[in-house]
Amino acid sequence: MKRHFWQMVLMAAALGLALAGPVRAQADAGLTKMLVESYDLLEAGKLAEAQKIFEQILKQDPGNPLALNNLGAIKVKENRFPEALALLAQALPRAQGYKLKVNRVCDMQGLCLAFRPLEAVYGDQDLAALVQLNLSLVKAKLAGEKK
Repeated sequence: MKRHFWQMVLMAAALGLALAGPVRAQADAGLTKMLVESYDLLEAGKLAEAQKIFEQILKQDPGNPLALNNLGAIKVKENRFPEALALLAQALPRAQGYKLKVNRVCDMQGLCLAFRPLEAVYGDQDLAALVQLNLSLVKAKLAGEKK
């Protein structure tokens, strides 16, 4: 009886894992599509529209480091440096090990860089180094303003 119970538990777990893979891949593909769309809006100067999508991404995936980084770039463009700094600081811990392949980069006033991912599931660049660079640039800008 116990053996039959454990066989059922293992089969249920295996089925759950098998089904979770495609669901996760679809969710990742949907988020990637949103990240691409929001980056394209940001690059076109449609900051409010891009921000709405980044916020939507963060509702689906709280703490998504790429969305936080790119939202920080919007704040730089709006000269809201303390908010940009807070978003980048929030992104950094989750950026460790977050792999992506960047196919375009936009420069926000010579400071914060936003990144457009490739549309496929990808990754050989670690986002942490890029977020750390943005943090350093925004901190330097804030330090320069205080002088």
